Amino acid sequence: ALAEVNLLDRAEHKPSQLSGGQLQRIAIARAMIMRPSILLADEPTGNLDSKAGMEIIDLLETLNGQGVTLMIITHDGSIGERAARRIRIVDGAIEH
Repeated sequence: ALAEVNLLDRAEHKPSQLSGGQLQRIAIARAMIMRPSILLADEPTGNLDSKAGMEIIDLLETLNGQGVTLMIITHDGSIGERAARRIRIVDGAIEH
């Protein structure tokens, strides 16, 4: 799983030695080990710079292409625009 998220070279590092983006990819790798049919991601790019954030979204899209259903919760409209299906909550009401 570490190879799939391009972190094989960081296998011996402690969490404190990893960047925010690397920690996010580790979390995704941990989920991948379980071979989930659905993956829930709550603000997966919330604490990342734009480059690291897009790497995470690209990784999630790769998983989706492999048949994993994604449910991403985000405040970032550009991420939502990439989704095949969007459900928005505006002022407490659901919009399709």
